[in-house]
Amino acid sequence: MKTLFLSLLMVTGFACSISAQNQANYWQQHVDYTMDVDMDVDNYQYTGTQKLVYTNNSPDELTRVYYHLFFNAFQPGSEMDIRLQNIQDPDRRMITEDKKSRIAALKEDEIGYLHVESLTQDGQKVTFNEEGTVLVVELAKPIPSGGKTTFEMTFKGQVPVQIRRSGRNNNDGVALSMSQWYPKLAEYDFEGWHADPYIAREFHGVWGDFDVKLTIDKDYVVGGTGYLQNPQEIGHGYEAPGTKVKKQKGKTLTWHFKAPMVHDFMWAADPDYVHDTLKMENGTTLHFLYKNDPKFQETWKAVQPMTAKAMDFFNKNIGPYPYDQYSVIQGGDGGMEYAMGTLITGGDRPGSVIGTMIHELAHSWFQHVLATNESKHEWMDEGFTSFISALCSNEIRGSKKDNPFENSYKGYYRLVQSGKEQPQSTHADRYDLNFAYSIAAYSKGAIFLSQLGYVIGQDKLMETLRKYYADFKFKHPVPNDIKRTAEKVSGMELDWYLTDWTQTTNTIDYGIKSVEADGNGTKITLERIGLMPMPQDILVVYNDDTRETFYAPLRMMRGEKDNPYQEIKRTVLPDWPWAFPTYEFTIDKPISSIKAILIDPSQLMADVNGENNIWQAE
Repeated sequence: MKTLFLSLLMVTGFACSISAQNQANYWQQHVDYTMDVDMDVDNYQYTGTQKLVYTNNSPDELTRVYYHLFFNAFQPGSEMDIRLQNIQDPDRRMITEDKKSRIAALKEDEIGYLHVESLTQDGQKVTFNEEGTVLVVELAKPIPSGGKTTFEMTFKGQVPVQIRRSGRNNNDGVALSMSQWYPKLAEYDFEGWHADPYIAREFHGVWGDFDVKLTIDKDYVVGGTGYLQNPQEIGHGYEAPGTKVKKQKGKTLTWHFKAPMVHDFMWAADPDYVHDTLKMENGTTLHFLYKNDPKFQETWKAVQPMTAKAMDFFNKNIGPYPYDQYSVIQGGDGGMEYAMGTLITGGDRPGSVIGTMIHELAHSWFQHVLATNESKHEWMDEGFTSFISALCSNEIRGSKKDNPFENSYKGYYRLVQSGKEQPQSTHADRYDLNFAYSIAAYSKGAIFLSQLGYVIGQDKLMETLRKYYADFKFKHPVPNDIKRTAEKVSGMELDWYLTDWTQTTNTIDYGIKSVEADGNGTKITLERIGLMPMPQDILVVYNDDTRETFYAPLRMMRGEKDNPYQEIKRTVLPDWPWAFPTYEFTIDKPISSIKAILIDPSQLMADVNGENNIWQAE
């Protein structure tokens, strides 16, 4: 019955500890990387130099800095390995068929490592200590507030057998998926340092400019972050159409990339990559790199026009993509977003790869332009990405589902029923189960927005997203920022919503307690069973199939949303104060004329018990 009401009434206007920063005093650090790297494709080892100019825009003097050394996670006995061995539901990609850690079984020539061999600060040697995936650096001299310093280092690494995101020779046969591959300075912000160990979760990085030279076997084709500076020396599909490429001597080529205002740098390489390009009408160039294998051709040709459609959708509904190119690259495992590109596996199932592409492309807005701290607020990245990618898929793939977020709600209800839910404010590494993390980040994170649309109205929700992006791009927003943006757009007070949904495991459960004759009218009594407050939309269907809705705003919202069902008469009722467990209102029609009553015909309120949301005449 509820599904029937949903199909009749679903509005289709979708497509058309909490921290706070004082935006007036906002600051962020800045980095400028210059790296020169040599990759040996025979033994998968590489050496490099890195010059890093660090600008301390904080109000604090810094006496220490930290670098991430992510590849050290892929060694027996690492924190990632031990966590994998002890979590109840380990990532299936990271375990063997007999459910043992793949990391624990790595041999010396299969492990990953990243070691800093020398490091100076403005020419002076500094003391540094490698602690797993984090390098702790005691500075030779403090960096004053507003000051700059230059770090210069040499480093060496070994690419691990592909297990998670990065690695060599993945299941698709891609030689090198190079993400989290270089010594990366940790972020310092208004909360302090974020030098989290790498345990296979999320990332947080410092905005800056990258200048990277990569020397590799000349048969390898490279794609990833940044604009290629020497295409006429490189070729491989990067040269200007109709021009000749200058033949280079020797066995290697040096690829020179520059990437402005990004917080990460990824690349992938393979001798059998096909490189296709697609120029969009807005000027963005899309690059596609995939294995030259007949079984992949159909998929990777189908992905290309869909990428352009998806980018158009996100540009319209979030805001303009700020870079001139984006690359979709076969590599890694599953799908993972990076600055100006993504690594995606697969090729024999076009639908799956297209779906993954849409999701990872959406991350370019929510993670690689807005760039929340994923370790602390993973739901703001994964959840918001899941929300907008569901809308995008619904639009450009022609599925036209009544509720494109149906799977997110199902996942959330499953988590609640499991009794394993933890608050969304839990650090990404501290979830007891991967299951609980995934649902909290992706499903419940998506519902934060879809349900916010129920609270403030769908038009206000989409306006909120566009304003949020415009106001906070390149600024590392925190949860309070999306809440305040929604408040400014809607005119409502929404602290209750942010607090209950993200910092607690309080659930929403409203029900129709009774429907009784009241003279010539009908008295309806609603009850609040769950702890989380929500406004209420109530649909009444009469015997002649006419309909009307009644709207009970939540008092603490201090506002009302517009009528979401313009074609149906709506009556706005007095506010419902949260502390009152029941709420009564009377309809000026006899009970004998009523066929059914339904709470929330949109199904966008995440009510954990839909059974008590419906009353039907006997």
